[in-house]
Amino acid sequence: MTTEATTSGELWRDPSVAIADRVRDLMARMTVREKVAQLYGVWVGIDSAGEVAPHQHDLIVEPPSLDDLSRHGIGQLTRVFGTRPIAPDVGARSLARTQRQIIAGNRFRIPAMVHEECLTGLAAWQATVYPSPLCWGATFEPDLVRRMGEHIGRSMRRLGVHQGLAPVLDVARDLRWGRVEESIGEDPHLVGTIGAAYVAGVESAGVVATLKHFAGYSLSRAGRNMAPVSIGSRELADVILPPFEMALRAGARSVMNSYTSNDGVPVAADPAMLTDLLRGEYGFTGTVVADYFAVAFLYRLHGVAAGREDSAAQALAAGIDVELPTVDCYGEPLLAEIDAGRVDLALVDRALERVLRQKCELGLLDPDFSPEPDTDVNLDDPASRAMAREVAERSVVLLRNEGVLPLTGKRRIAVVGPRADDPAAMMGCYAFPLHVGVHHPDVPIGVEAPTVVEALRADHDVEFALGCPVQGGTDEDIALAVEAARQAEVCVAVLGDQAGLFGGGTSGEGCDVTDLVLPGRQEELLEALIATGTPVVLVLLSGRPYELFRQIDRLSAVVCGFYPGEEGAAALAGVLSGRINPSGRLPLSFPGAGSAQPSTYLTAPLGARSEVSSVDPTPLFSFGHGLSYAPVTWVAVEADAAEWPADGTCRLVTTLRNDNEISTTEVVQIYLHDPVAEVARPVQQLIGAVKVDLAPGQTRTVTAVLHADLTSYTGRAGHRQVDLGEVELRVGRSSADVHATVALTLTGSARRVGFDRTLVPEFEIGS
Repeated sequence: MTTEATTSGELWRDPSVAIADRVRDLMARMTVREKVAQLYGVWVGIDSAGEVAPHQHDLIVEPPSLDDLSRHGIGQLTRVFGTRPIAPDVGARSLARTQRQIIAGNRFRIPAMVHEECLTGLAAWQATVYPSPLCWGATFEPDLVRRMGEHIGRSMRRLGVHQGLAPVLDVARDLRWGRVEESIGEDPHLVGTIGAAYVAGVESAGVVATLKHFAGYSLSRAGRNMAPVSIGSRELADVILPPFEMALRAGARSVMNSYTSNDGVPVAADPAMLTDLLRGEYGFTGTVVADYFAVAFLYRLHGVAAGREDSAAQALAAGIDVELPTVDCYGEPLLAEIDAGRVDLALVDRALERVLRQKCELGLLDPDFSPEPDTDVNLDDPASRAMAREVAERSVVLLRNEGVLPLTGKRRIAVVGPRADDPAAMMGCYAFPLHVGVHHPDVPIGVEAPTVVEALRADHDVEFALGCPVQGGTDEDIALAVEAARQAEVCVAVLGDQAGLFGGGTSGEGCDVTDLVLPGRQEELLEALIATGTPVVLVLLSGRPYELFRQIDRLSAVVCGFYPGEEGAAALAGVLSGRINPSGRLPLSFPGAGSAQPSTYLTAPLGARSEVSSVDPTPLFSFGHGLSYAPVTWVAVEADAAEWPADGTCRLVTTLRNDNEISTTEVVQIYLHDPVAEVARPVQQLIGAVKVDLAPGQTRTVTAVLHADLTSYTGRAGHRQVDLGEVELRVGRSSADVHATVALTLTGSARRVGFDRTLVPEFEIGS
């Protein structure tokens, strides 16, 4: 088919022409200034936004007017919906006007890409607040998270948003870090499978998923946000990078750099990380976008650049294609470096090609592109709420139960605590009401988010007492809560965190802690409630695990919800009252006595309890732990052979039976133990997990096909390898509750493996 664009020689306008040819044609027509304009975002209204990025108001540079910028084009628009509370239809119309202005202003009529945060759903007023990533991990259900990602992606695309800044793939390594709440968990296999599923869902809706934060951010020293990272090459390769590898395989088209420096080199200025590894080894062809102000931080915070010009040159050379959130170092400073001959124009073209290719893929360069959005969008429709409810219900973790749960029948309950009657208790720091809405206290939160008190009142006779706020409080309030507990059959204590940003909460970005004691006077409140003699059920709504070892033996039950989103209270009430049989499993460990230190279950033998240290790091609740009202009977675990080909697979069959009168769920978890290796390896590491539902009386088999690549690790030579010899597969309910150990021998020839290795097992669930 011949088009007007083809006959006029403007191949880049013709959708029937190969994308590479279209991009090449357009680039040849652009001036240097027009090229550079595609490499930065513009944040309209940044000066009126609350503090949603580090050093945001220190680094605001008043950009030229939108009309002036539009003459050369604009690469991205930042947070059109996520800067202030604005009705979705109003925001969509405003975005369309801005896009028309940008299109009309530049001679190629190129629109901007639009990005938004989407960690717990689209960060927009009146949009569904989904459960936080720790809840995703607690489900152990990648397909459920994929479906959630589809819902989120579709809502974004309908509004004219092209890119979402999620998921966070940082493997939690130090529970004191404020951003633990944004992570999926402490195990790379779990983080990778769940994160990849979210990516697949968002990308299936035609929205670019952005992987955060590449790589090493979660190892910041002492758990302090953005602090330097000291990490060995093996820990980076075997713990930190696998989730990114999985998510890239799932189709992620963008990556965001880590703020931190690794062994002294800021990632934003590290070509070994952003180019050699990401593009050379992994073959990534998408865009690398800067975390907000990360380019300027090279001179402002890291001290590795002399100023904006030097920062721009280093970041561009390292492989950052787009500066976010707004025009700064990649504006006039970069142009000055190009004019002075200190930046090779080939580096600009390298980044530009990636940006334009993505705009091509999104249809932004097609002649029929229209900025007109679907303004008849309900961002919190019944289907979205149902999706949020399902994820919440499948994520609640029952940690302890001494027979008091479920609370059947109508009971007289005292519901106590700072998280019991506050909708914000259900939300993490990237949920719009806490991320942006907190700066607009006169504006309603925009969604219906019942509290635990409200949800439990549907089933029980409830008396509420605050007890204490998250931080602070009075003796009088604690005394009132104690009296309410004395008068009740059961006391439900709802404790935990206030999510916030940069010191505005007890959990969240920039809200790091020095220990894992419950914030404020909450532990004191809990002790006072226990002392009444009334059975106490602890419900935790928090962004991290906390120390419970001093109270655990005196608590009748413990339920963990993390931040379960706007439907979280209904999910928790369903679990407490018995309508829902809890099926969540811990995505990270709870600290035991004296173990409030950087530690996870992924540790070599000398990292566990030993005679050479007086500190016992054994967790109170282990990774993968979670109880049920109807425990599954484990019948058998069998391998198909004693030998496992080093270039092949083994089959592991687990048989489960439900001997209960209600439906139940089990998470079959498979851990690898390698008794002898070239380097000190974790005692055990998750290599496969699958969630299985069983009807009353049902028996089901779970067949896992495990490739030998899953045993690989980074050896002394610095590459990933599959060794020969003895290994064990530990199969059970958690990392500490192993039902069976299967000894196998890897045979054949030792192998070196790379990015193309098998990353996940195949599961078949029989009826």
